[in-house]
Amino acid sequence: MSQQNVLVTGGSGFIAGHCILQLLERGFCVRATIRSPAKEAAVRAVLEEAGMVPGAGLTFVAADLMRDEGWAQAMEGIDAVLHVASPVRPGQVASEDEVIGPAVDGTLRVLRAAHHAGVKRVALTSAFHAVSWGHPHGDHIFTEADWTNLDGPGVDAYGKSKTLAERAAWDFVAREGGLELTALLPVAVMGPVMGREISGANHIIQRMLNGDMPAFPNLFIPIVDVRDVALAHVLAIEAPGVAGERFLISNGPALAMKEIGGTIRSAVGDAASKVPKSVMPDAMMRAIGLFRDDVRPFLHDLGYAKKTSNSKACEWLGWTPRDAHEAIAAAAESMVSKQLVKA
Repeated sequence: MSQQNVLVTGGSGFIAGHCILQLLERGFCVRATIRSPAKEAAVRAVLEEAGMVPGAGLTFVAADLMRDEGWAQAMEGIDAVLHVASPVRPGQVASEDEVIGPAVDGTLRVLRAAHHAGVKRVALTSAFHAVSWGHPHGDHIFTEADWTNLDGPGVDAYGKSKTLAERAAWDFVAREGGLELTALLPVAVMGPVMGREISGANHIIQRMLNGDMPAFPNLFIPIVDVRDVALAHVLAIEAPGVAGERFLISNGPALAMKEIGGTIRSAVGDAASKVPKSVMPDAMMRAIGLFRDDVRPFLHDLGYAKKTSNSKACEWLGWTPRDAHEAIAAAAESMVSKQLVKA
């Protein structure tokens, strides 16, 4: 296992960075894609700041999800791929195509290159957005057996992109054969920031710390720590018998936004002085949604806490996640220590 060569796409990203660290710690040789060679020094510096040993078995190759160039070189000698790179644009966007196109086309471009190179295993970063959106409210416990209903309420371009990209991946493998594909479907990913970029659901924590949220919307967020998401990806290429499987990467009940704010205050004290304490009435949130396109996609889930089960990931992958509050605290502490919040 220590001699296996793993390609991680989107090497400058939040989840990808944590994947790289854990792969190196477990003895893998890692190659990461970046869009431009000019980014390599900066990405290395971020990883070293996060604990990577200088000179570790990490190399880079330039490849863009929207271009064919570089992918054949990226796949040379690779045993397994973690396809993590994808646009992360929840909420309203000017055009759905600017999110859906890169996600679907990029996924197929990576899979074609892996198939052509004879790569054995691919772990695909999908998302909870491909599982639970567009469904009626109720007591249903969402698992990896569920798929987002693209025609249902509350589905945004990002949800469509993750759903369509994952379906395209499964269709490709069924049609072409040869690849062992496993899909990971994390809920909202929070945790320690790498470098100075805020990614994914960590934006929620930054907005609270910055005072950009005058009151908490009555929303509930299922949360998982980025370090546990990265571990699930590594386990997906190590564990036997997981080809052709989806795994919901979740941890416990969805947390109210107010509870997330309380955890932030406990973690960083006075630095959380701008975090709100009151909850916005649903009627006010709906009124704001009449004028704000970025608010409208969230109205469907006001007051609704989605239930999830991670039993398959725990049993099949041997995966045990941290408490969600640890992810929130680690994210807030890292933002404050890196001075990534407004003074």
